[in-house]
Amino acid sequence: MSKVIAITGAARGIGLATARALKARGAAVVIGDIDEAAVKEAGESLGVAAFPLDVTARESFEAFLANAEDAAGPLDVLVNNAGIMPIGPVTDESDADARRCLDINVHGVMLGTKLALGRMLPRGRGHVINVASVAGVLPTPGLALYNASKSAVVAFTEAARLEVQGKGVHVSAVLPTFTNTDLIAGTRSPKGMRNCEPEEIAAAVADLIARPRPQAVVPKALGRQIRFGALLPDRLRQAVSRRYGLDTLFLDYDPEARKAYDARIRSAP
Repeated sequence: MSKVIAITGAARGIGLATARALKARGAAVVIGDIDEAAVKEAGESLGVAAFPLDVTARESFEAFLANAEDAAGPLDVLVNNAGIMPIGPVTDESDADARRCLDINVHGVMLGTKLALGRMLPRGRGHVINVASVAGVLPTPGLALYNASKSAVVAFTEAARLEVQGKGVHVSAVLPTFTNTDLIAGTRSPKGMRNCEPEEIAAAVADLIARPRPQAVVPKALGRQIRFGALLPDRLRQAVSRRYGLDTLFLDYDPEARKAYDARIRSAP
């Protein structure tokens, strides 16, 4: 895979796993993250270029893409991975949390997509991959803020894809299920279900780059279940949700176990 690929939010979790997987496939990878110390350490461990990046600030994002192209060449792929996940009752979510969640998860993706397309469209080639979530299509109690942000990413990605189709540029979304990263600290897995590992999401991103298409749900079988579930009446959908414990998963959690993560996502850039 001889492509130049930039990844946001890549100091840890899915972003870091994706960087590792794509580098192993021969790509020239550049990573960015708001945690300057962590992204520098990750870059050194992987042997890739790493730069600080605040996805909510145009100047920072423009500098990141410029640095990426200076370091590795014209950008072929941007993976908009940076995101945060506040959880809990909707009435307990602060206005600050709401604004920050939407600023990072939605505006950050929109900004990155616009800036990358500005570079790719004149060249007639390129691919933007936005990491959304199954939460974007499965509203869940205790996850209203995150649901809203990822629903926006799903819709924005599809509209952008339709706008640029036929111009040599692709725009795709990846929708992972619960994945073992800091985002789910202090929560439990749905009953009878296995969480994905970051490496599985990374593999899906690599497959999308190799074979561009509008959307990839991880795991693939869950995509079929979601489509089938959408046909069920509301009462039955809620019964299924209770069966897997999804109705309380993000309401009954361990705040102490999430303390470090919550502090990090609420810290100022």
